[in-house]
Amino acid sequence: MFLEEVLKHRTVQAADPLLRAAASAVQGRQVRWVHSSEVLDIAPLLRGGELLLSGGQALATATDERRVDYIRELAARGVAALAIETGADLPDIPESMLVAAESNRLPLFELRKVAPFVGIMQEINSILVSQSVELLQRGDEISHAMAAELAHGGGLDEVLAVLAGKTGTSVRLVSPAGLTLGSAGATGSAGAADGGGTAGALGTGASGTVSTTAVDVPVRGVLAARLELELPEGIDPTFVRVAGERSVDILGLALLQRMPPGLKELAGAELMRAVHSGAQPWRLEQLGAAAGFAVDGPVAAVMIRSAASGRLRPALDQILTAAVPHAASYADKLELVALAGLPREGTRAARSLLIDALGSLDVPEGSAIAVGPLGQGIGEAAWSMAEARRTLDLAPRTRRSAGGPRQVRDADAFGAERLAAESLDAGARRDFVRRTLGPILEHDDQRNSQLLQTLTVWLDSGCNTAQAARELHLERQSMYHRLQRIFDLCGGDPRGTGRLVGLHLATRLAPLP
Repeated sequence: MFLEEVLKHRTVQAADPLLRAAASAVQGRQVRWVHSSEVLDIAPLLRGGELLLSGGQALATATDERRVDYIRELAARGVAALAIETGADLPDIPESMLVAAESNRLPLFELRKVAPFVGIMQEINSILVSQSVELLQRGDEISHAMAAELAHGGGLDEVLAVLAGKTGTSVRLVSPAGLTLGSAGATGSAGAADGGGTAGALGTGASGTVSTTAVDVPVRGVLAARLELELPEGIDPTFVRVAGERSVDILGLALLQRMPPGLKELAGAELMRAVHSGAQPWRLEQLGAAAGFAVDGPVAAVMIRSAASGRLRPALDQILTAAVPHAASYADKLELVALAGLPREGTRAARSLLIDALGSLDVPEGSAIAVGPLGQGIGEAAWSMAEARRTLDLAPRTRRSAGGPRQVRDADAFGAERLAAESLDAGARRDFVRRTLGPILEHDDQRNSQLLQTLTVWLDSGCNTAQAARELHLERQSMYHRLQRIFDLCGGDPRGTGRLVGLHLATRLAPLP
């Protein structure tokens, strides 16, 4: 449903909604679901397209900085709109939130009357579910028409023409290398009317601009092409995406007839599934050789956790192609994994360049990337993947790999955490941290100070006081005062003593569960 339609529904009108920010972003915006939550860290759990309802209780007690971050995170996640109930807890929406919503184009509504959120969600979501069923049914009708065309001898262009005609769009099938494999375009409005007005019956957009929807088309687990559907004005983008997604299997069959994947591609897909599941080295060596990897060549695994793993795969493949001699990738639900075959000469430098290149990957808020340690041969690929996964499990969101991009975790930079998690039980870790950092932890608890964070950043910077001050956004004199307090609590300046390594290890283990 369009956001404007949702706002006109009687259950929402009962809350007396008032648009407070981003009025220009309302028109044509669609709502996929209605959700309510008082959790300020809700953004990573959303998929985008939600109308989020908030009673304002958590916002009332949050800092102004956290409120602004809340708005930015929701906007980055693609939330359709935010509606906040004002009342005793939150008499008015803070100006900072309105400014943030306006600058991030997140429609922000004030609900000026109390209305049951459960009733709003039940009513609107029931409508959305019914519409989703209708969309799937119509998408299946298009898929069946495409299958019939293929069964009667139609080629790729003819099959694409059915999709274009039924949706009223222009479609193009593009290879991972960017080559056009086939295309078709709807003829005026006739395509939209074909099949009983499939596209128009589900609502029309009001933006007046042409947009593009893209869907990945795999063949036997190998990314074979990308379907691009260009929507003219008046075509519902949700319907077009559903139609595109329901047509993937038929397009895969058409591609298989035209250009079946070779042994190398199939072995690459099977290799990545084996690496991801932790197969035995001998199995990886068999598949690696068939997939074009040097059996004894250095490798490093890449793991990306993101709600948009499938959409990110083409961009990841482009980065890998440019950065390393050979690579393979595989998407599995919320994880996108890859294996990079590195050169024998300058191996570590090539791995560092790969980490830098991954930092340019445009990932949604809440996503995380890890690069596993070097494996000496394809047989150690599953180990590198497991260590990349362990790094994502252990690495705090606020820490970064020294010298690397913030969104990419280098497993080598978390060697102490990985070793401790594997070799020490949780009780032993906590006891070591308590005995080593006890006075500092107690000071932070009693005075709400940040001595542990200060010590961690200082040690991670190689005891470089000036660099640590910059990272903590502190004046140098304030940094010196904090360090002196830390030294007083932990028995003096640890530089030049055997205590330095113990302190550093304790700071690295402190965030672990």
